[in-house]
Amino acid sequence: MTRTAFIKAATWHGSLDEADQLLATHPELATSDIHTAAITGNVEAVNRFLKEDPANATAISAPYGGTALIYLCMSKYLRLDRSRSNDFLQAATALLHAGADANAGFWTEGKYPEFETALYGAAGIAHHAPLTKLLLEHGADPNDNESVYHSTETHENDAMKLLVETGKLTEDNLTLMLIRKHDWHDYEGVKYLLEKGVDPNKTWSGRGWYPLHHALARSNSLAIIKLLLDHKADPHIVSDGLTAIARAAREGRSDVLALLEEKPEEGIDQLIAACAMGDKEAAQHIIEQKPKQFTTLMNMSSQLLPRFCLSNNKPGVQLLLDLGIDVNTPYDTGDGYFGIPEGSLPIHVAAWLGWPAIVQLLIERGAYIETPDKNGHTPLALAIGACVHSYWTDRRNTISIEALLDAGASPVNIPLPSGYPEADDLLRAALQK
Repeated sequence: MTRTAFIKAATWHGSLDEADQLLATHPELATSDIHTAAITGNVEAVNRFLKEDPANATAISAPYGGTALIYLCMSKYLRLDRSRSNDFLQAATALLHAGADANAGFWTEGKYPEFETALYGAAGIAHHAPLTKLLLEHGADPNDNESVYHSTETHENDAMKLLVETGKLTEDNLTLMLIRKHDWHDYEGVKYLLEKGVDPNKTWSGRGWYPLHHALARSNSLAIIKLLLDHKADPHIVSDGLTAIARAAREGRSDVLALLEEKPEEGIDQLIAACAMGDKEAAQHIIEQKPKQFTTLMNMSSQLLPRFCLSNNKPGVQLLLDLGIDVNTPYDTGDGYFGIPEGSLPIHVAAWLGWPAIVQLLIERGAYIETPDKNGHTPLALAIGACVHSYWTDRRNTISIEALLDAGASPVNIPLPSGYPEADDLLRAALQK
């Protein structure tokens, strides 16, 4: 049981702290067999086990049914301690020379089982370019689904590039890589793939996503959108019934509409685009001419207002509110990608995304500042969380926190320390009042 617990802790989704604790208590685990020796990058022990029995190179072990090579590539020591890279490379080389299969893997359990390979560990978990190169040289299939999907989950793209540069990736997998780079807001990664000839007008068959539409849904920067357009992404392609132009309008992306120098010319998206541009005169003219569109706009408020907040479109948010949309309209679907639960209020969205100008506007228009979201987080808690846990590190500041405290938000249930010293100073001062 202890050995199994160590392998779980020291690989894949495990906890390195737990693995280290187990090793401290049971130091013999590090060299108890070829699998644990591979996980710890112990070259001497790996070679000894191979010499004792060459079949160890392909032996399968609990808890996942992986070989020593697979566990090595999934090792958290490999991923988190680059100073030991050479040891892991030597151990992997020994395993491969002894007959380990670079394409061997195991199936996960659950509703959507996945086939997990050594290449997935090297390229998709550790993002380790030298080990990825070694596996490819020994016949690893670069079209391994998990490797393609997860190799993009970093801004350190060397391992991903090695997959691309085999010249063997399918068009669909190249499209998937481009789409996944939009998940990471990775300008350099997007640029590399486009310059390698990935077609921005292809759709990934797995979900039917197009890169430009996906970049908008993920609120990518204008620079990334421009990069796609410069490489001939077609904003008129329709996905889920919408062109990218219409999608930009619904996302509140006035910057994209201005870049395109084009807006929807008919239907509800004409009115939405006017709102996105903060063009009150145009919006009122459309409503006067086509009053049914106003009703449709109101019916779409549970998507439009939170998405405009997410995009930091203050003029657009202000116009939607001026037209009569309730400042506390719940976001009906939420957005799991951004960590926004269903039913979140616009102020939850703005506080978590780190947009203080939107937070201030919503407060001024009567936003509920004490209502928690479905995860139990108030706007104040989310504003603090944005300074501590958010991906958007360049937006970390206390402006939203100050605005919420000034508006009367209670700091009583906020744990201290929060992890952001400047926020702690504000909270302690508020608690003393």
